Amino acid sequence: MPSEVQAAAAVEEVYRAEWGRIVATLIGLIGDFDLAEEYAQEAFTTALQQWPDSGVPENPRAWIIQTARHKAIDRLRRQTLFAEKIQPQLARDYTGFTPAKEYESGEIPDDRLRLMFTCCHPALPSEAQVALTLRTLCGLETDEIARAFLVSPTTMAQRLVRAKSKIRDAGIPYAVPATSEIGERIEAVLTVIYLVFNEGYVATRGASLLRTDLCAEAIRLGRLVIALMAPQPPAEAKALLALMLLHDARRDSRLDEAGEIITLEEQDRSRWNRQQISEALQLVNEGSDGARGAFGPFALQAAIAAEHCKAPSAANTNWLEIVRLYDRLGRVQPSPVVSLNRAVAVAMASGPQAGLAAIDDLATESDLAEYHLLHAARADLLRRLGQREEAAKSYAQALALVSNESERRYLQRRLREVQAHAS
Repeated sequence: MPSEVQAAAAVEEVYRAEWGRIVATLIGLIGDFDLAEEYAQEAFTTALQQWPDSGVPENPRAWIIQTARHKAIDRLRRQTLFAEKIQPQLARDYTGFTPAKEYESGEIPDDRLRLMFTCCHPALPSEAQVALTLRTLCGLETDEIARAFLVSPTTMAQRLVRAKSKIRDAGIPYAVPATSEIGERIEAVLTVIYLVFNEGYVATRGASLLRTDLCAEAIRLGRLVIALMAPQPPAEAKALLALMLLHDARRDSRLDEAGEIITLEEQDRSRWNRQQISEALQLVNEGSDGARGAFGPFALQAAIAAEHCKAPSAANTNWLEIVRLYDRLGRVQPSPVVSLNRAVAVAMASGPQAGLAAIDDLATESDLAEYHLLHAARADLLRRLGQREEAAKSYAQALALVSNESERRYLQRRLREVQAHAS
C-alpha cells in the first residue's frame, strides 16, 4: 500500500493533470458548473483519505469521476431538484470510464473543447467568458488567471462571482452551441487556449518554470479547433497553433540540468525541436487573412516567435524586424505587456539606453507597477549599462513580486552578481 505521502502525491498529480477533464465530464453528467466543481473537490478529499489504505486506482481520473457522481446522487436524492432535473441525467449506466462518443460532422469532438465553447457565451463580457473557462474547465487558480489579466486576485474573484451570477440569473443554458454559433465564440476560445499555454510556459507558482501538461493540452486543443473548423479554419487559429509550437520547440533548452533558467540568448539552439519549428513556420506563412492582407494578434506574435526561431544565434536575430512587428501588434492589440516586450526588443536593436527609457515610461504610465517582469527587464538593462546599484534595486523589486521559485532563483542569482560587482 502507498504511504500517505505517496498517496497525496498521486492525488496532486491527478488534480494538476486531470482537473479540467474531470469537471468537464461532471458538468455533462450534472448540468451545473458550481455543483460539478464542488463534487470534484469532495472526491479529491475522499481520495486523500482512502488511497493510503486502498491504493491508487488503476484509472485515477475515472475513480474521481465515479466518486463525485456518487456524492451527487447521495446528496441530490434528498432534494426535489434531483427527481425533477438531475436524476434523468445520472440514471444512465456509468461504469467509471468515459465512453468514446460518435460525433456528427461539424459537432465539437472533445468534451473539454465543447464546454469551452459553452462557457464562452456572448451574453457574458469577453473577459468574464475567458476567466470563467480558465477557472472552471482548465483548473487554473484565481491568482493564475489574475496574472494573465494584470489584476489582483481579489478583483478576479469578484469577476468570477459576477459571471456565475449572471449565468444563473439570466438563465443562460449550459448547452453546446449550434455549429452556426461557433464563429461568434471562437475568439474567446482561442484566447482561453492561449492563456492555458502561457500558464504552462511560465507557471505562476511552484518549483518549476514549466508545466508541460498545460502546454501539451493547449496544443492538443489548438489542433482540435483547426480540425473542427476545416476545411477553412480561421487564420488566427492556425497562427495560435504556430505560436504555441514555436515556443514549445525551445522547451528542452530553457532550463539546465538543475532546473535553473537559461535565457534566450544563452540557449543551446541545437536542442530546439526543428520538426516543430518547421511545422510552425508553414502555419505562420498561412497565418495572414488573405482576403484582407491583414494580420491578427496571434499571427503577429507567431511572426515574432518565428524571427527568434529562424535566427542561428541571438546576435544574428533581426531585432529591427521584431520591433516593427511589435509596433503592428501594439496597433492591433495594444497592451502594457506588448509595450514592455517592444521595449526589450528596442534595447536589443538600438541599445539598452533606448530600451530603458521606454521601460521607465511604462513604469509610470501603465498597470505594470506590480508586474515582476517589468522590474526584471529594467534591472537587466541597468546591469548591461553598468549601473549595478540601480540594477540591484530593480532586481529586489522583482523578487518582492515574483511567485515562481525557478524565476525567484534566477533573479536572486542576478542580484548577487550585480551586488558583487558593485562592492
